[in-house]
Amino acid sequence: MNTRIRFILLEGLRTSWPICMGYFPIGLAFGVLGQKAGLNPFQIGMMSLLVFAGSSQFIAVSMLSSGAEVMSIAMTTFVINLRHFLMSSSLVVYLQQAGWKFLSAFAYGITDESFAVNMTRFRANEWGKYRALAVNQWANAAWVASTVIGGMGGEFIPAGSFGIDYALSAMFIALLVFQLRGRIYVMTALLAGVLAVALALLIPGNSYVVLASLLAATAGFALKKYAQKKKGIHV
Repeated sequence: MNTRIRFILLEGLRTSWPICMGYFPIGLAFGVLGQKAGLNPFQIGMMSLLVFAGSSQFIAVSMLSSGAEVMSIAMTTFVINLRHFLMSSSLVVYLQQAGWKFLSAFAYGITDESFAVNMTRFRANEWGKYRALAVNQWANAAWVASTVIGGMGGEFIPAGSFGIDYALSAMFIALLVFQLRGRIYVMTALLAGVLAVALALLIPGNSYVVLASLLAATAGFALKKYAQKKKGIHV
């Protein structure tokens, strides 16, 4: 390994270690939940490697446990991951000289946390594309490793122990709370909850989750646009 590659990897590790430390307990919890859902450590590792999206993996495992159809799982995780389009579009501004092969490898590793770290460094004009790629891949390695370890350890943890079965609900509640930055966001969240309950009574399966999310997001967007036209209204 030459000096330049070693420097890039070490710089990426120094920058990404807080992300890796944060991923480890969540990855362990996911691994345990995956094992309780019937997945073996290899399957858990492959899901983490191929999907690499914590929130989507949590909800996919939850839906698998409840016997959801494959199409419902795919549509739900697709909607959840739509934010990656926006994050990728924001970062590509700093990667305009990179080829499609590099962009493909880089896009694979984008998460909320790595996006925040890399965007901050890029904006400060103190970052390069290979160091940003190293951040993504170190985070990916930490996530895959922690989920596999969790899957292996899940065999020795009784179902429901330590509140692990509540990990998914707790994570999404926390994510929701952090997004409530104004009245429009609160109204959208409440509308999504009401629609989900109402549609669950009318539509069989789990597709009501996707439909409620799309309807609430559309209504929230329309409300925000309307409010922005009114002077003095904080949204």
